[in-house]
Amino acid sequence: MSGPAAGAAHAATTSDVVCLGESMVTFLPSQPGRLADVPSFGRAIGGAESNVACALAAAGHRAKWVSRVGADGFGDHLVEAISRYGVDTSAVERDPDRPTGIYFRTATDRATDTYEVAYYRAGSAASAMSPANVPAEDALCGRILHLSGITAALSGDCLSLLHSLTAPRPGRPLISFDVNHRTGLWRDADAAPAVLLDLARRSDLVFVGEDEAEEAWGLHGAEAIRAALPEPGVLVVKRGAEGATVFSGPRPSVAGGPESVTTVPALRVDVVAPVGAGDAFAAGFLSATLRDLPVRDRVRHGHLMAAAVLTVPGDLTDPPARAHADRLVALDDTAWETLRLGPGWTAADRASEEVPTP
Repeated sequence: MSGPAAGAAHAATTSDVVCLGESMVTFLPSQPGRLADVPSFGRAIGGAESNVACALAAAGHRAKWVSRVGADGFGDHLVEAISRYGVDTSAVERDPDRPTGIYFRTATDRATDTYEVAYYRAGSAASAMSPANVPAEDALCGRILHLSGITAALSGDCLSLLHSLTAPRPGRPLISFDVNHRTGLWRDADAAPAVLLDLARRSDLVFVGEDEAEEAWGLHGAEAIRAALPEPGVLVVKRGAEGATVFSGPRPSVAGGPESVTTVPALRVDVVAPVGAGDAFAAGFLSATLRDLPVRDRVRHGHLMAAAVLTVPGDLTDPPARAHADRLVALDDTAWETLRLGPGWTAADRASEEVPTP
């Protein structure tokens, strides 16, 4: 598959993956219920791209996070917390005039009607990211550059930055794009579908959920999504409990030959908290991509990373040891489909294994 080769062609790589986007201090409820009824909150970190960076670093890859935070205590906390995962934060700029974003959320699933989130990110330091203050050499120094549609929603400057980074150029790293359609973030919600579709078409590897493709573009099913997005070399359609379908290889509209379509069932998971799974899935898929594993194994690693997060209360956790994950990925189809994972599964044999560096 062209993905790893494309990334490896970048001559000046200093990281395996660069993740660019806003991270915020997130306040997690001490108990279920409406935000109005929650008496206290615990502090954590939240951000799609930094979540991916943390998971990849914890899995032994060289991960770099590029962003801006305020010159405030919340900015200090974000940089320190993300650094503790082993992520390179040297390209994170401090803005003396704009604050670090924060948000509060309920404990329920984002997809349910009872989910609430209160963002305090308007005018944040990260929303001021632009081609003028984010050096291209910081963002383009990896084998893979991972972006998401959340950044596009933050401001016109942020959208300009994404357009600049996804533009064709010699030695461009593999561009990974998670659509991450969040209707509430867009000031002009009507503009979001076209913007996200354009960014996805400019990318090499795209992650999109069936539900968000239906909401944003009115598309139903993986085949319809592929028809609307023929350009990316790899298209990963996340189908919830049904698993994921990956389109890869030569596309009929581009190379005239049949492409590969791989569907991998999701795992059965005893869910503790239904947050962070999408970012973890992307991290697992990217980790396996960096290792040049087969497409099926990339999806399975994505499912395992997602299962690690789903079985803990927060958005982040240590991934399974690589050898442990590889053994599970190698299961036959029947064993994979009957595997069930619950809280504590990632520690099953971590005590006797070390996560190797790539």
